[in-house]
Amino acid sequence: MEKLVNNPFLVKLQEMSQKLGSNKFIASLTAGMMSTMSIIMIGAICQIICAIGTMAGLFTAESAVYGYIYAPYNFTMNLLGIWVTLFIAYNYAKNLKMKMPFANAIDAGIIFVLVCAPLIDGKLDVSFLGSTGMFVGFIISFVVIRVEKFCADRKIRIPMPDVCPDALVNSFSAIIPFGINVIIFQGLNVILSVISAGALNLPTAIMAVLMVPLGTLTSLPGIFVLCFVTLVLWCFGIHGGAITYPIVMASMLEAIHTNALLHEAGLPLVAAPVFLYGAMAAVGGTGNPLPLSLLGLKAKSKQVRAIAKVGVVPGWFNITEPVIFGMPIIFNPILCIPFVLNSLFIMVLFWIAYQTGFIIPPWIMIFGVFPMGFGTYFGTLNIMNVVFEYLCIIPSALVWWPFLKIYDNQLYLKEQAAEAEEQNKLEEESNR
Repeated sequence: MEKLVNNPFLVKLQEMSQKLGSNKFIASLTAGMMSTMSIIMIGAICQIICAIGTMAGLFTAESAVYGYIYAPYNFTMNLLGIWVTLFIAYNYAKNLKMKMPFANAIDAGIIFVLVCAPLIDGKLDVSFLGSTGMFVGFIISFVVIRVEKFCADRKIRIPMPDVCPDALVNSFSAIIPFGINVIIFQGLNVILSVISAGALNLPTAIMAVLMVPLGTLTSLPGIFVLCFVTLVLWCFGIHGGAITYPIVMASMLEAIHTNALLHEAGLPLVAAPVFLYGAMAAVGGTGNPLPLSLLGLKAKSKQVRAIAKVGVVPGWFNITEPVIFGMPIIFNPILCIPFVLNSLFIMVLFWIAYQTGFIIPPWIMIFGVFPMGFGTYFGTLNIMNVVFEYLCIIPSALVWWPFLKIYDNQLYLKEQAAEAEEQNKLEEESNR
C-alpha cells in the first residue's frame, strides 16, 4: 500500500494540491468554507432533531414544535450562500491586504443578495440564497474584491479633507468601487432579464447553461455521467445535486410509481437506472464521505481527527456539509478524486446487487432526512437493502484510504512544523 501512496501520480497530485492551496483566492475559498462550520453544524443538529422527532412520533412536520426547531436551519443552511460569500470575500480581502476586509465582505454580501434574491411579484425570491447559489457567490466574491482592490490601488475614490476622521474617509472611499460593482452585477441581471423577457437572471442563467447538456442523461450510462458531473461540480463548490436532481426527479417518481403498481399486482419490480442516482449518496450523503470520517478518527493530523469527529453523526444522517467544507473536499484534488471514484464504484455495486436480486428497487415514495438505512428500509421494506448499504462502507473506505493517508501526512507535517515554530518562540521568550 505504501507503493500505491508514493506512486508518481499521487506525488504529482500532492504537489498540485500544494500549488493550488497557495493561490490567494483558492486559499480564501478554503478558509471561507471552513469558517461556516459552526453555521453548518447548528443547521445539521436542528435537522437531525426534527428527523428523530418525527420518526419517534413526538411531533409532525406540520406542528408548531417542528417549526420552532427547524427555524435555525432556515437561517443557516437555507442562507448558506450568503454566509459563504461573506466569509470568502472577507478572507480574500484580507489576503490581498486591503484596509477594511470586513467592509469589503459586506459589499460582496449585498451584491450577492441583490443578484440572488430578485423581487418577483413584489416578493423576494430566496431560492438561490442557500447552497444552490454558492457558485454565484464565489464569482461575486472574486469580482467584487478585485474591483475594490483595483480602485484602492489606483486611488479611484471620492477625495476627502485630511481633517476628516478615518472612518468617514474610508466610507467615502468605498462609494465608487461599490457603485461599480452594483452596475456590473445589476447590469448583467437587467440584460439577461431583458433578453429572456424576464425568464432569466444571473443565477438562473448559470444553472440553465449547466443543465442544458444534462437533460437526457437518464439511461444506464447516462446516469453514471450525470452522477459524475454532480460529484465534479461539488468539487468546485457548485451544488451538483441542485442542478442534476431536477433532471432525475420526474423519472424517479415515475419509476417508483410503476414499481408500486407492480408490487400491488405481485409482479417483479423494475430496477430503473435512475435509482442508481441515490447510490452515490448511500454511505453518508453525496460522495459517500462517512467512511472518510470513520477512517479520519485514527488520523495523525489534529485537523483531520477533529473534522472526522464532527462529521460522523451528521454523516450517519446523510448530511455531508461538515466533511465537504471542513476537511475540505471542495477545491482539494487529493480528496476530490476518491470523492468521485468511490461514489461511482458504489453505483456499480448497487447495479450488480439489483441485477442479482440481492436488493430490491424502491416502490414506496420516501423523501426526507433519515439515518443511514432508515430511508432505504421505508422505501423498500426490505432489510437486505439496509444491510447492503452498511456493507458498502468497506469498499468505499478502501477507495478513500490511500488518498486520506496522503492528505493526513501533509497536514500532520504542517502541524508539526507549526508546533515546532511555536515551541521555538516560547523558548526564545523564556531565554530573554
